[in-house]
Amino acid sequence: MIRLSGLMIGILALLSFASVGAQAVNLTEGCVSTYDPAVDYFPEKLTVDYATGFQVEYAGHYKVVTVTAPWFGATEADGFQYVLVQCGTPAPEGFADAQVIEVPVQSIITMSTSYLPHLVDLGLVDRLIGLDSLLFANAPEVRAKIEAGELIEIGSGATVNVEAVIDAEPGIVMTYGSGIPEYDTHPVLLQAGIPVAVASDFVERDPLGAAEWMKFTALFFNAEAEAQAIFSERAQAYESLAALTADLDEQPVVLWSSAYQGTWFLPGTETFIGQLISDAGASLALADDPLLADKTDSVPFDFEVVFDGGAEADFWFPGAFGVATLDDLLAQDERYAQFAPVQNNQVYNNDAIVNANGGNDYFESGASRPDVILADLIHILHPDLLPDHELVYYRHLVNP
Repeated sequence: MIRLSGLMIGILALLSFASVGAQAVNLTEGCVSTYDPAVDYFPEKLTVDYATGFQVEYAGHYKVVTVTAPWFGATEADGFQYVLVQCGTPAPEGFADAQVIEVPVQSIITMSTSYLPHLVDLGLVDRLIGLDSLLFANAPEVRAKIEAGELIEIGSGATVNVEAVIDAEPGIVMTYGSGIPEYDTHPVLLQAGIPVAVASDFVERDPLGAAEWMKFTALFFNAEAEAQAIFSERAQAYESLAALTADLDEQPVVLWSSAYQGTWFLPGTETFIGQLISDAGASLALADDPLLADKTDSVPFDFEVVFDGGAEADFWFPGAFGVATLDDLLAQDERYAQFAPVQNNQVYNNDAIVNANGGNDYFESGASRPDVILADLIHILHPDLLPDHELVYYRHLVNP
């Protein structure tokens, strides 16, 4: 009996599909040698199920990706459209206002650490050639490239090093926008003729919606199959965890964030954080305040207002930077000592994984793992529901 290797079986399968005018898988390397308009060059498609800020439509040898909400407060006119054309096939007509980009792209520069786990999960770190800053990445695969001198640093905002980007010739630069041209990177790069993708995972109100932007990244590499499979598994895990808290009789009250220069920004109930806390089986302090109820963004409050409405919360997640101990947190404002979570030893910070330069992995890999963050929160808030879970992104903030 003749045994065929997995590689040989795959080659034969591709030849079989090619013989009937079809393609078995998306091409993640190289270009099409002979274009056939009858062929669907993206047989492995993805669906967008939770994210509201982008969408994709397939059309044979190209796909149209639309970013509908590139930043908070964006209008329809602020959106971006990308026509991703399979390399080796002709660019379609009728997209004068869109960027036309050949895929799969072979190199990428990222302007946020939240995009790095996309590349790690999809096995595409080898395509990474640059970052906005080399300081804050946590992923071991990325740190290895930094230490080997394989990545360039281009800076951020409107002062980005355009010449360095041009010299690097990236297939795509992935960045984010604020809608304020004098602060944003993408207008400068687009003016220089550099292909730029503006991602807006941070605008999403659903934790799974934010994580689903991994699919946005995947579209530029024709890696739809991998992204669909990975995200589906994580979405299922998240939904299963949320189901654990769906029928709880009592919900603890959570105080979120901490004061900055006398102002305390609290998340509205319809924000990303509001959804996350709800799915963890808790409620936000001051959630009944008219300024927060049903709000989709964070709202500034005076310290005194938060003290009056949140000092008796059951748990506190301050999200404080540069604090090693509870005393470090109390040193920021002595009034914190009067909060019930401090007195009851129920303060947890999201800095369990921080690199030597202060880069917090909660905002890096955590951006793609809302299921793990949710498990952390459920374990803290309802330890009987997940007794064996070990905290990943959060740590109990105590004194030695």
